[in-house]
Amino acid sequence: MFGVLKQKRLLGDAFWALSGQVMSALALLLGTRVMTELVTPDIFGQVALLNGFVALGVAVFSYPFICAGMRLIPECRNQRERGALHRTVFNLTAKSTATAMALLMLGGGIYCYWAGAEFGLFALTGLLLAVTVRRELGIQLLIGERKQRGASFWQTTDSVLRPLLAIGLVWGGGQNPGAVLLGYIFASVASNTLWSIVHGGETGSHHLNQALVAAQFKRQVWAYALPLIPMELIFWINGLGDRYVIGYMLTAAEVGLYAASYTIINEAFNRSAMVLLRTFQPAYFQCFAEANTKEAFSVLKLWLASVFGVGVLGVVLVMLCKDWVAALLLAESYQASVVLMPAIAVGAALSALGTVLAQPLLAKKRTQSVLKGRICGALAAAISLPLLVGHYGLAGAAIANPLYFGIEALVLALLAKPWRKAPGYSHRGIGLPEQSLVPAVLHPDP
Repeated sequence: MFGVLKQKRLLGDAFWALSGQVMSALALLLGTRVMTELVTPDIFGQVALLNGFVALGVAVFSYPFICAGMRLIPECRNQRERGALHRTVFNLTAKSTATAMALLMLGGGIYCYWAGAEFGLFALTGLLLAVTVRRELGIQLLIGERKQRGASFWQTTDSVLRPLLAIGLVWGGGQNPGAVLLGYIFASVASNTLWSIVHGGETGSHHLNQALVAAQFKRQVWAYALPLIPMELIFWINGLGDRYVIGYMLTAAEVGLYAASYTIINEAFNRSAMVLLRTFQPAYFQCFAEANTKEAFSVLKLWLASVFGVGVLGVVLVMLCKDWVAALLLAESYQASVVLMPAIAVGAALSALGTVLAQPLLAKKRTQSVLKGRICGALAAAISLPLLVGHYGLAGAAIANPLYFGIEALVLALLAKPWRKAPGYSHRGIGLPEQSLVPAVLHPDP
């Protein structure tokens, strides 16, 4: 099992994935610390709710296509096909993001009309959605090609610039959520422009037959992405729906308290899980693309053991050090939320474990089965959150986290059966040999 660690490329992937996650995590934690000193919990809560709409747009309207591109990249056999796949994913993502922005503007306009709120915040949220999608598209496709260094630089640049510019605009423009959102937008525009130029020449030149290849990729991308659309919606509900329940049943200020603690704890676990994801997932998918099921099983076992170990260690550290963490990373007016941290930590650890348990299903392109597990988690969240928030307030929202993420992880494990070695994978590549002029008809495995 540990023989896979001897591969130089896998170790290189781990180094750059770790570097990117550590730098971006430090930027986030420092930015959160300063921001909680500069703005009230009410403003922090408003930004958290608006950022939730951005996360929804990315998850439902763009990430399914991005995930499909990541899964199909290892099956491209030459640069021409990778270029066609990049353009296919980019075009589908751009169209779906435009739809998301239109829906956001429409919903924001209706809300502002009835509630008398400021429409400008929704306009800024729409712009933030567009630049965030562009960032995720660039980073994730680089990861899919195992170009971890480029992805790490892109992510780190964006993560450092966002809090810096947001803090600068809040200092200059006063306490308002619009200044924070505008800082995020300027930061992502700058980092996206820089790294798009750097990596712009890596997708290959146009070819007369690329339209035919792209048509085949488009069908494959849709087949892979379509079940992920409702699944990503459910994933968003599980991950961010709690703050909207809090906002509806309690107040925006309490959303700010909850979001501050949730951001610190969840990001610590999420960054650790992302290091492991970016290290192991491309290698795992590549093993499937090459029909190397023995090595794929070894990679998955090591991945699961790593996520479980990191999760247990993280929960123990949060329980022992939560007061110190709150004093260090939160302003005094936010520190009442320290009691929420242990439950949030358990939920974050279970969420990361569930993501890994679902990987055999994603590798076999059984995205419909992953959807079933997400639905179970969403139903548990829809039932538990209102009941627990109604009875226990903010503490109830935290307690619900391990409940619905645990149910989701259990169902995904029963569906994926990661303890079994996968049978031989018959689909040897989606791409074409260099000399081929007409693409073969491509079909996803059932």
